[in-house]
Amino acid sequence: MGSPSAANRGSEGVGRRDLIKRSAALGLISVPTVGFLSACASSGGGGQSKDKAGKKTAKNPLGVNETAQMEFVLFDGGFGKEYAEDAVKIYEKDFPKAKVKFSATQKIQSTLQPRFNQGTPPDLIDNSGAEQMDMGVLVGKNQLADLTPLLDAPSYDDPNKKVRDTLRPGIVEMGQFDGNPVWIMYYAYTVYGVWYSQKALDSLDAEYPQTWDQMIAVCEKAKKKGMAGWTYAGKYPYYLPFSLYPMIGKVGGVEVLNAIDNLEPNAWKHPAVKACFEAYYELYKKGYILKGTPGLDHIQSQTAWAQGKALFIPNGSWVENESANVIPSDFNLAVSAPTGIDKNDKMPFGTIWASGGEPFVVPAKAANAQGGMEQLRIMLSEASSKNFTTKVKSLTAYNGGTDGITLTPGLTSGVAALKLAGSNVVNPRLQDWYVQLQKEKIGVAGLGEMMAGRLTPAEAVKKIQGFADEAAKDTTIKHYKHP
Repeated sequence: MGSPSAANRGSEGVGRRDLIKRSAALGLISVPTVGFLSACASSGGGGQSKDKAGKKTAKNPLGVNETAQMEFVLFDGGFGKEYAEDAVKIYEKDFPKAKVKFSATQKIQSTLQPRFNQGTPPDLIDNSGAEQMDMGVLVGKNQLADLTPLLDAPSYDDPNKKVRDTLRPGIVEMGQFDGNPVWIMYYAYTVYGVWYSQKALDSLDAEYPQTWDQMIAVCEKAKKKGMAGWTYAGKYPYYLPFSLYPMIGKVGGVEVLNAIDNLEPNAWKHPAVKACFEAYYELYKKGYILKGTPGLDHIQSQTAWAQGKALFIPNGSWVENESANVIPSDFNLAVSAPTGIDKNDKMPFGTIWASGGEPFVVPAKAANAQGGMEQLRIMLSEASSKNFTTKVKSLTAYNGGTDGITLTPGLTSGVAALKLAGSNVVNPRLQDWYVQLQKEKIGVAGLGEMMAGRLTPAEAVKKIQGFADEAAKDTTIKHYKHP
């Protein structure tokens, strides 16, 4: 998955005044196994010795040991690995006596679980993908290093400006689970929503629908022309919330999403949830979902959509890069905030989910934690940010980095969507607070079953509320709440 990142991505604070200031992600986080949950709770092996810190200087503000090895493990997903390899080259240039061990894998959990158990984790990890390690568990079990030293260090470009002062609003907060420590640096900045071909929409002589009646009318037009209204990653139905959650926030207000994140009793029984579930179920009932969608993975559904078999797909902004080889040159990729129900919605059209994605972490037991943080400091420079945006068609946590770059259609549309949203940006936290609940239970067993026609909306609400209640009562997991 792209960055579910994905995805994206993963999902933040939907409850602060200016929600664009609460970016939280991720993206494509997936379900950790029970083995990992228990494994992270303990650190079995003897561990590894810490490298001796180096001398702090203006050029080395974090005090990196200039001869110590730095190991960096990247998730090899929709963003590829070239951007990270380029940043590694800068680290090697800055510390020519240091050896950098860089690797990329899609098997983050299975590759790194044994090393966490043994106390020998790498120094920097891009904890993303279908095998993402559960962030709430990592934080709750003290497995991660506090990134505050990185944030308080001088930025790579300007020694008079701290790293934290160069970041997009909300990035720091989204890396905080409890209190002041910052455990995660979300590197990408993901726009979630409903993605489509403007060319296909124009061919239907239609505009993007703002109300659900308009959505049904557009889907009916598409159906008459042999095109499905929607498809989605049926095997990973936790992609559906990328448009469904902000729709719930639009209809009922951010307080509904906050209550869901907080695992409050009956939060899923709110009328806004019921209305949005019934709206999505209508897509299934009226035959507007691409046939066979429940059996498609994210790549297959994105390919079918790019081929014009379906008009709309819920996704994150990594989709432009992840599907670049199948999206036609004249596709005119666009993204929109989710369609609402009607004029009585609590929030205006344009309300969207945007947040940090691609979570980078430095393990608490890393031998060279300073080196891992220094690699992130390099990546948060203007040059590295521009390189990322140019190569993978996505924004970064660095607040800028687009000057002089010709933006792609999807990126241009994403920037326009953020401008339209203004402060009406929501950021659900379930995706990074309770990964297993969000993906395996709400996503697969709840929404996936409903959209396949095996549960009614009422049954799905009841089932999902039950899952949330179980999580709320589970004393083996750490619980988080919006302030």
